[in-house]
Amino acid sequence: MADLSHSEYQQWLVSLKQTFRQRQLKAAVAVNTQLIEFYWHLGSEIVKKQQDSTWGQGFLTQLSKDLKDLMAEFPDIKGFSKRNLEQIRRWYLFWSRDTAIAKQAATQFLQIPWWHNIVIVSKAQSHEEALFYLAQTQQHGWSRAVLTHQIESQLWQRKGNAVSNFEQTLPPVQSDLAQQSLKDPYVFDFLTLTENYNEYELEKALVDHISQFLLELGAGFAYVGKQVPVTVGGKDFYIDLLFYHVRLHCYVVIELKTGDFKPEYAGKLNFYINAVDGEIKTEQDHPTIGLLLCRGKDKLIAEYALKGIDTPMGISEYQLTQALPTELQDKLPSIEQIERELAQELNQGESKE
Repeated sequence: MADLSHSEYQQWLVSLKQTFRQRQLKAAVAVNTQLIEFYWHLGSEIVKKQQDSTWGQGFLTQLSKDLKDLMAEFPDIKGFSKRNLEQIRRWYLFWSRDTAIAKQAATQFLQIPWWHNIVIVSKAQSHEEALFYLAQTQQHGWSRAVLTHQIESQLWQRKGNAVSNFEQTLPPVQSDLAQQSLKDPYVFDFLTLTENYNEYELEKALVDHISQFLLELGAGFAYVGKQVPVTVGGKDFYIDLLFYHVRLHCYVVIELKTGDFKPEYAGKLNFYINAVDGEIKTEQDHPTIGLLLCRGKDKLIAEYALKGIDTPMGISEYQLTQALPTELQDKLPSIEQIERELAQELNQGESKE
């Protein structure tokens, strides 16, 4: 048998590593599924015992102690603190009130980590909202911090709410997907700007925090550039922000306005959309979409402004944290510091289980 060359051997090692990772991931998912299935059974038993007996709050305290004693031979097994037993009971009650909903949810809550489940049932106001966050978490692989942020920023309530003309300008499938890709309002709570900020400062701040900006825009957006030049009729024009949406397969032009919406803004955005279609878009790309982000808008004025425009565009508001005086900004913790402290608190909470 011929000896393996060095490159062949290295490729074989890489393939073994990839195979191991795939098996490791499948094993982790399987363990998570078994754990949550057990929690469902345990939640059912706790609720039943409490209904059929006169045991009160002291029951969970005693049960926690007894389960920890029984599981002492499995030192890696955690999750039987009184706090977690209360969470298990709460989670079970949230879903079990409707059998059909519980069966629908089970296909998704078994596939995400336990504490993601607790965040959802703790913060969602309805089964419909909870199902939305289950699906989004499974689809996008959100961390618990990202999931928490999305719920607290009311993504479910904002998704698909932008004023647009997509139904009149795009094929049905593309129109529905484009509408669901936009929000109203957008929440830029990761920015702190002085009261008299201008469009350049807003644009720069968004690009400086591009990771948080992309997270708020939603899945599918890829950043292309700011002040992107496009030449029309021998003159140069500059697009505020240009993105590409990988699911819609099209460019997305974003125009920023620091004041309330005015009808003439739609005409300018229409020009930029046509310019991208004519100068940048290829035959493989779908028609370019425009998004106008303004500080405020009157919905009826926005709807009238879009009538008769045959390029697809949406109009949304954005919200910032309360504008701060310049002299106070340096005294506040950065978003990175807050994220680090939040992660430390969450890790400490888990270590107590």
